[in-house]
Amino acid sequence: MSGRARPSADPPILIVEDRDSLRAMLRHALEAQGHTVVEARDQPEAEAALVATNPAVVLSDLRLTEGDGFGVLRAAKDHDPQLPVIVMTAFGSIQDAVAAMKEGALDFLAKPVDPDHLMLMVERALGQRRLATENMILKDELAQRRGAPHIVGDDAKLKQVSQSLHRAAATDTTVLLEGESGTGKELFARALHALSPRNDGPFVAINCAAIPETLLETELFGYEKGAFTGAGQRKPGKFELAHRGTLFLDEIGDLPLSLQPKILRALEEKRFERVGGTATLQVDVRVVAATNRNLKAAVAARQYREDLFFRLSVFPILIPPLRDRPGDIPMLARYFMEKFCRDLNKKPLALSPAAEEELCAYAWPGNVRELQNCIERAAILTEGETIHPRHLNLSFRGPTLAAPADEDGGPWSRIDLSGTLAEASRRTLLEVERRKIEQALTEAGGNHGRAAEILQIGYKTFTAKLREHRLE
Repeated sequence: MSGRARPSADPPILIVEDRDSLRAMLRHALEAQGHTVVEARDQPEAEAALVATNPAVVLSDLRLTEGDGFGVLRAAKDHDPQLPVIVMTAFGSIQDAVAAMKEGALDFLAKPVDPDHLMLMVERALGQRRLATENMILKDELAQRRGAPHIVGDDAKLKQVSQSLHRAAATDTTVLLEGESGTGKELFARALHALSPRNDGPFVAINCAAIPETLLETELFGYEKGAFTGAGQRKPGKFELAHRGTLFLDEIGDLPLSLQPKILRALEEKRFERVGGTATLQVDVRVVAATNRNLKAAVAARQYREDLFFRLSVFPILIPPLRDRPGDIPMLARYFMEKFCRDLNKKPLALSPAAEEELCAYAWPGNVRELQNCIERAAILTEGETIHPRHLNLSFRGPTLAAPADEDGGPWSRIDLSGTLAEASRRTLLEVERRKIEQALTEAGGNHGRAAEILQIGYKTFTAKLREHRLE
């Protein structure tokens, strides 16, 4: 193919081919046109290259010595649903190519490969990729102008979440946001609302774990005048307030069993009655739910209705914990630094290399929320222009009470024994309790439900303990 080679502004093109000679020919043809190329000989190498290089296009043979092109295609689509994949096959195996296109391949090339035809297909794939990216950027910019929150991060896992949000936003499907506490599930729910056709309607949020069981039904569905003592007038519930908008049900895993049938009906039929009322109300609401619990395990333990679980998880989106995207930690830290410096009317702060190293080495069981709190505290404590490790206060996970004795008397020297026996005993007990909860959170990777199971206490007791020890 004639044409002037141009410097590539795109991510690389991944070639998956087990024949060295053909792979070399394809590489030279693409590089002659200014493209960057990454090579793989089989499916395992291709899967590793997908994660390492985030290619713009995948060009894969269907027949490989280990794995096959169908496996490469599925891995590519799992990595990025918008990633264009072109498959190559022998002329006599066109049926396989058609099957691959049904599974999501953009196009196919029959062998022997014609270089001109190859270039046309690659340019078409890159054009499609750019158009999809531009549309996503435009939609994001429009959503930002309408008040969508800014989601910070470049990690591939976070980009997959963003792509899933865009796909779900165009529909009225119920979305279940899964992720550990502090990962920003409400932030993603608000972004989903802003990207959707319902963005002009209300966004109404309710935390199902923060409201006592006796009050939750009236908060969700409202009540009629005289429904109970003190109900002096009619009050609309969250479902009514979210009419023609989005209702965000946070901590849906903590929904009482007694209330689950009414929630299921409201989700399926968009109908309900206020507490104390007989009139059936119809609403137009899109529901987004969130949980940090393993709902499948709750269903198996008969703590959650299976039909409600299936109704909620039509479109599940898993939000990765911060420890799984460590490359985003410095970027998030700087974003929060800038924000808090503006809020505190302070001069811009810098992050020292040692502080950045400590941030990246920490496990962040509280995820983005914990990082935000850490940076806010550091911004307040820093008197100079640079945040150092001492300002981060991440050393509290140091020696435990079970540490061996040292020359100054061991751990007992660090226990406050002042006051009465009852006062000293209570202080010591609270310290042990706090450290045990922190240990369980670390072991559970920040998952509150799993930490409660490790401690063998109820979930509501666990959340109360978190508030008591200020570990939220």
